[in-house]
Amino acid sequence: MTAPTSRVRVRYTTLEIGKMDIHVRTLRDHLQFEDINGEAKRLGISSATWPLFGVVWPSSQVLARLMLDYYVNEKRVLEVGCGIALASLILNQRSADITATDYHPETEGFLAHNVKLNDGKKIPFVRTGWADLNDDLGKFDLIIGSDILYEVEHADLLSAFINRHARGHCDVVIVDPRRGHHAKFSKKMAELGYACAQEKVTQTDDMGKNVICQVLTFSRQSIPNLA
Repeated sequence: MTAPTSRVRVRYTTLEIGKMDIHVRTLRDHLQFEDINGEAKRLGISSATWPLFGVVWPSSQVLARLMLDYYVNEKRVLEVGCGIALASLILNQRSADITATDYHPETEGFLAHNVKLNDGKKIPFVRTGWADLNDDLGKFDLIIGSDILYEVEHADLLSAFINRHARGHCDVVIVDPRRGHHAKFSKKMAELGYACAQEKVTQTDDMGKNVICQVLTFSRQSIPNLA
């Protein structure tokens, strides 16, 4: 039997992030969909949400620029809900200890391909959901993410996930395009002992429209480091 042929269309782009050129293969647009074996359906990923992992969003560009000179020496870094993982690709070029995660079944393949496009070392990847209590990721000094608070329940799930994987002294950077849930998320993080700072940053999307992003920075320093 002949294997199914992919009908998903992709594009190759070079993004100028500061002084770095990052080469990425992405989905051609937000209309692509392919779930030949039904894996995405089994994971609860609909045809409408399926392509969201595979495009570069304004928030991810903001996060990537923040990671250009963020202090990461000797830090273990985790990108959650990475999608195309632009920030991880930047950190990989800086030889940081970066691990990427996402729930989408196609993310790992796109990540591996884009690492090769940029002549980088392999980025460890774990496909996991935020409710998964057995992902074996371990703990991290810095946890980052962009545009991942797009459902109301994500504030609870993400804050708990971050807390499970945060070392005693941990910084968290989340970039949100003001979808309406970051206030609840910030409250949850405060309840877990994280101090919060916020900043607004404007980023142009692929249609030339300005998008205002909220940069949420959290820091916790009072819990003994057990990892």
